[in-house]
Amino acid sequence: MKSKNLSEKILKSVKNKGFKHIELPSVIETNHIVQRSGENFRKFIFSFTDQNGNELCLRPDLTIVSCLRYLENNFKGKEKIFYNGQAYRKSDNKKDSIIRDQIGFEIIGSKNEKNDDKEIINTSLNSLKNLKYSSGKLTLGNVEIFNLLISKLDIPKRWKLRLYRHFWREDYFNDLLKRLETNSDVDPTIVEIDKKRYLKMLKKDKSSIIAGRSIKEILRRFDNKIKDPRRTSKGKNVSKIIKEFLKIKCPINKAAQELNEFFKKYRINLLVDQKYFPISNNQVSKLNVIFSTSFGRQLEYYTGMVFKIDIKSNNKIENVINGGRYDQLISDLGSTSQVSAVGAAISLNY
Repeated sequence: MKSKNLSEKILKSVKNKGFKHIELPSVIETNHIVQRSGENFRKFIFSFTDQNGNELCLRPDLTIVSCLRYLENNFKGKEKIFYNGQAYRKSDNKKDSIIRDQIGFEIIGSKNEKNDDKEIINTSLNSLKNLKYSSGKLTLGNVEIFNLLISKLDIPKRWKLRLYRHFWREDYFNDLLKRLETNSDVDPTIVEIDKKRYLKMLKKDKSSIIAGRSIKEILRRFDNKIKDPRRTSKGKNVSKIIKEFLKIKCPINKAAQELNEFFKKYRINLLVDQKYFPISNNQVSKLNVIFSTSFGRQLEYYTGMVFKIDIKSNNKIENVINGGRYDQLISDLGSTSQVSAVGAAISLNY
């Protein structure tokens, strides 16, 4: 962790932007993480069983804990909050720290999403004033634009759902594109197997959870999968469009133009404007600002604007801030209605 003095300066700068400090619990129920991220995520968390047999874990992510707080306390309306503490997560990379010191700030429950995106970016840039660096880069992406593109493509609904869901898993996503190109799932035997599994699940308790999903959600996915016609002619062309889209990378002030030229080229009925980008200047606070369509794959829960800030300090490139919009997270954790949320986290481990 960097010096306590630096941490206090950053906390003060965030507080001065009108955010309220809160405390977050260090231990949460494991099912909140597993239901959200799947059983495979267990290998990254530190879990244990309490005296009552409940499975608990050290918080691997502060954002999820903050959203749980909003949900469990039945908060309504807008909250501007910030917090500091440690997240505990194992990693496949031995060089990564398992204890991650962070300062986070969020705007939850607001109805002015685009302005909130700008405020989170501006608060992040303001925090940089406390750091020593010579140059850097602010990278922006937008998961919403990717989802809009997929919604317009001429592929079965089951394929759209797959591509939406797995955009953040880059290797698996690329495998999906290969399958789309070769139509490797058109075997009618698979359809019959799906139908049998569907009929079997109809008899189960709809509130039961399997691999992080409710029976109700699994049935809905099976229903879409079974009903969709299995077409074979357009997969290769659609895969090409997606791959070309994910190559777009440009200065932020050219982003709307580049995207609209792409949509026009492939006759896709979409048009984006500056509202999708919370910043329009190509350079701010010694940072070059770029837009990348492939950026936004760090975490599954991002739904809109995403960004990261890398700085050059002592001849090393360090990632210091990551953030974005996650409007589905609170409803995924159990809310009956969608609650807007956007935030960022400053790493103190670089």
